[in-house]
Amino acid sequence: MWAATFFYYTILSCPMSFFSARNITKNYAAHKALDNVSIEIPPQSIFGLLGPNGAGKTTLIRIINQIIAPDTGELFFQNNKLGAEHIYQIGYLPEERGLYKKMKVGEQALYLAQLKGVSKSDALKKLKYWFEKFDIKPWWNKKVEELSKGMQQKVQFIVTIIHEPKLLIFDEPFSGFDPINVNLLKDEILALRRNGSTIIFSTHNMASVEELCDNIALINNSKKILDGRVSDIRNEHKTNTFSIGYNDFKNDIRTVLPADFTLKSQHNRDELQFAEIQLPSHATANHLLKILMPHVSVHTLNEIIPTMNEIFINTVNQKLSTSKLNNYE
Repeated sequence: MWAATFFYYTILSCPMSFFSARNITKNYAAHKALDNVSIEIPPQSIFGLLGPNGAGKTTLIRIINQIIAPDTGELFFQNNKLGAEHIYQIGYLPEERGLYKKMKVGEQALYLAQLKGVSKSDALKKLKYWFEKFDIKPWWNKKVEELSKGMQQKVQFIVTIIHEPKLLIFDEPFSGFDPINVNLLKDEILALRRNGSTIIFSTHNMASVEELCDNIALINNSKKILDGRVSDIRNEHKTNTFSIGYNDFKNDIRTVLPADFTLKSQHNRDELQFAEIQLPSHATANHLLKILMPHVSVHTLNEIIPTMNEIFINTVNQKLSTSKLNNYE
């Protein structure tokens, strides 16, 4: 009885992973592409896979797609070891586009859908729906080479999702799109998640990460150096800094700040003065207001939370500095 109860509560307390990669290592001759990398992807979530060029992201994606095999480590799909039988449950949109330029658009889309196990009749129905939705139906009988880069990208997106895979992998999916079509694709990616898909999203666009991703992993120089929920990571990197907008004060704001409050910057905008002030760890926004309100008229107060772009750059630079220091020692 005790063992069963322990097992039950253990299951409840441990979040289930839809997909996991555990201790993945991959070497190419003298180059280590991945060094003991592990990720856990919750079900029905968008997981951002981030990192500078050459960090190891594409290698990990190819391993997940079973294009190449890891030297060591294991991968699990819905708690089962990843195998050839899972290939039809994965959809992959690579950064390198792979449509045949001389084939007609509709003919090629139909062919690729059938390769993914969709019957011809079902493929025709689904393709008609998506071509109309993406406003590319008039191009059905055109050759791929006649399409713009953005239109080709729409076609490739459609054939990636046409077989309704459980796991979708998008590698720089917004490349080649104008802002209107970027928003169109973002909406579709969010709809796919709402409808049950789990998504791996590899990109350099940190604004898209904040907008779309639930969790992220940051890989640099073949190692995972940061992971977690986007909201948690941003909160963990806060510096207790606030932006305050005020007026009716002719002096330097520093004259009323305690010595342990740091003025980071100040400027004027729209007849208001603004200051960014970093507080000591023990202080709160209320402390700041109590100090300033006897001297100024406060109009706005906002905590400054670092963007994912700032966190990305700072984390990578810190690891680079640490690596150089270790090499020097």
